[in-house]
Amino acid sequence: MHRRDAIAALVAAGDNAITITTEQAIGAWRAAVPEPANAIPDHLDIVGCMGSASTIGLGIALARPEREVIIVDGDGSLLMQLGSLVTIAGAAPANLFHFVFENGVYETSGSQPLPAEGRLDMVEMARAAGYTFSTTFDDAVEFTSVLPELLRRRGPVFVSVRTEAEDGFLVRSSAGTRLDVQMHALRERLVGA
Repeated sequence: MHRRDAIAALVAAGDNAITITTEQAIGAWRAAVPEPANAIPDHLDIVGCMGSASTIGLGIALARPEREVIIVDGDGSLLMQLGSLVTIAGAAPANLFHFVFENGVYETSGSQPLPAEGRLDMVEMARAAGYTFSTTFDDAVEFTSVLPELLRRRGPVFVSVRTEAEDGFLVRSSAGTRLDVQMHALRERLVGA
């Protein structure tokens, strides 16, 4: 599956969700949802802190349990903070949906293969950590058709989305508004301060 197809499905299905993307998913997300010139949506691009999307998403999910929180992570990013699986499962936020795009490489730094690629199983890791549901998809049509049902499940939900390694969406701090500006604006929108 191509990253852009999975992103398009998530954008269509998560219309009121707080969304968080990191690394290579940022460019595809911004292509699907251009940043409005006069407003910052309930969205964060996590740049410069690889591996932190899941923990930042956890904090937001706990603070705003009435809102769905969709995290779009990468396999290389998640490996940087693999312990977040246990932390998320322990906190058990019912509104957290963790989508991990697995392409088997550290794409941002030159597409080096991940350690143990082909042997590690992130879905089983999430299940063993205690996520309420975990599954995998490698077909865009199936993913798109099942996604609304996935987003009705009680979280935390872990979804591995097998994507092809791609070129063309390089992460840069100029991918959108600076992270600190996004975080302050999101906080103001969510808590009014």
